[in-house]
Amino acid sequence: MRTIKDHVKELFKDIPTSEHKELMMKDVIQNMEEKVSDLMFAGKFEEDAINKTIVEFGDIEDIKRELGTNTNNSPRRDRKNVSLQLGFSLWGSGLITALFVFINLYYSPDVIWFVYPVFAVLWWPLAMFYRWLGVK
Repeated sequence: MRTIKDHVKELFKDIPTSEHKELMMKDVIQNMEEKVSDLMFAGKFEEDAINKTIVEFGDIEDIKRELGTNTNNSPRRDRKNVSLQLGFSLWGSGLITALFVFINLYYSPDVIWFVYPVFAVLWWPLAMFYRWLGVK
């Protein structure tokens, strides 16, 4: 039943090669071949049984999620998500910096210490910026 094997290979082509992927492919092929055999035993022709099995099997989105393949994220969506994270980190670090400045100037205006924690806070938007640059 070469048609079944070719169909399953086509379904799994964008999933990275791993031992788990190979086991899943063998399991799917075995289940589909058993279904074809059952349909042929019930009186269907081989070609009709194969086509019906493929149609009833559908897609493998759940299997792809289980194997860790992210099927819903396009590069455009990734860029949008990273841009949102960059914006959030800029606003968040700005608010945290403003809080440090306020606390410093309100409680100890004669000693300027807010710059030290601000250096630590600035790593957050800097990391998000480099991630934003790396997204294609």
